[in-house]
Amino acid sequence: MSAATVARSSLTTSWLRYRRSWGLWLLLLVAPVGARFMIGREDGSGVTIAIGQHLPMMTPAFLGVSLGIVVSTLLLPIGFLYLRSNTNRRQPWQIEEVSPASRIAIALGRFGADVLLLFGVLVALNLAGWVLGWVILGPAKLNLWQISFALWLVAAPAVMGLAAVRILFDALPWLRRGLGEFAYFGLWMASIIAPVIADGRAPGLGANMFDFPGFLQPLKYGAPGGGSDFAIGGVETLPGRIALDVMAGLLSPGYIGSRLVWCATAVAVAAFAGLIYRPHRAAVNIRLPGRFAKWLQPGPPPAANLQAPPARRVTLPLAGVVVAEFRLIGAGRLFKLLAVAAAIISLGTDYRHTGSAAALLLLIFATCAHAGRSETRGFRALTATAPLSPWLRRGAFIVAALGWGLLIALPGALWHAEIARLGLAAVTTALIAGGAITLAMVSGSGFAPRLVLLIVWYGYLSS
Repeated sequence: MSAATVARSSLTTSWLRYRRSWGLWLLLLVAPVGARFMIGREDGSGVTIAIGQHLPMMTPAFLGVSLGIVVSTLLLPIGFLYLRSNTNRRQPWQIEEVSPASRIAIALGRFGADVLLLFGVLVALNLAGWVLGWVILGPAKLNLWQISFALWLVAAPAVMGLAAVRILFDALPWLRRGLGEFAYFGLWMASIIAPVIADGRAPGLGANMFDFPGFLQPLKYGAPGGGSDFAIGGVETLPGRIALDVMAGLLSPGYIGSRLVWCATAVAVAAFAGLIYRPHRAAVNIRLPGRFAKWLQPGPPPAANLQAPPARRVTLPLAGVVVAEFRLIGAGRLFKLLAVAAAIISLGTDYRHTGSAAALLLLIFATCAHAGRSETRGFRALTATAPLSPWLRRGAFIVAALGWGLLIALPGALWHAEIARLGLAAVTTALIAGGAITLAMVSGSGFAPRLVLLIVWYGYLSS
């Protein structure tokens, strides 16, 4: 069988399975709905894009680039979440890995299906951009071609890179699970921060290659003074708007070339993923030697007591569930060591950005892991037969997580005599635990809450 036939078969099979995914329709709505609330309006609502503390004038090209910002800030993390958790997450690797078919061809076929899917989202966003242009700019100033040109030039290489990273992470065993989600979170944040490195460089292919999201150069190139004071987000602005020549930025030296290079890089990464693909293997229990292993291993279970009396009915069943959830969230010596480290960090003066952030990061991984275990379909059906309802168990989960958050924050609150630290810990931990159990209940795994809460954690750390 030729490589082209294998790639075509892989693409067709993946695409047909995508068509049966109910989450596809939600993904198609993410970017248009996000654009409705994120694109800046004349009244100042939406995400603020400021040059020299002034809002830019809304033009068709600027609207297209703003839609590209929606893709970089909203669609890229949610798109990765969908690609890793949709109907294609399970593949017949038991058959594929022993077949003579080219792994590169299979990887390129699946990459092509992911790209077609994400391009479909861009089509929906493009149509929404035309509608927004009609409402914001009016029929007289509406230019459909400029909106589409700016959007696709900015966003198409970015979503192709997203599809390539997904294929690459699926090729390596250690990136197929939670570590891959954390690695993507780091890559996504690095891609947003990387354009700062090229700040002040002359426009060209080399400088534009630092701008993977693709929206910075079009906005800065045509700005007065080179756009030295550029900001996106919650920034204070001055009265009056400035004119940006966004089309000049899109056609600036090296910009279109850099976007084409990023497209070619995405294809190359997908092919490289097929080249380095590693088969699935049975999990190996690695035993570490010495005292280190003794601290990290849970140890053997206690011996059974054959003379033990029958278990009595518990007096306070709900309290017992809370205690059990508390133990399961904090299972393992490693969690307890990290919790002690987070408590020590909370002794610092800047609790908001140090101790609180460290505790929440630890609790995100712990609560999402336990919520994912608790909300699998089989276990959920089993707990439905228990005396306490699943909703009480979920409430006990939140209370138990709240207990861990308060316990970690307590040393710093006592050391500095700041009871407000406990209040902040209670609110943030409750929100994290509630989000973890809710998203796990909807998705049936710990993947969705982990990625979403990591993004929320970064916003909390940066705010």
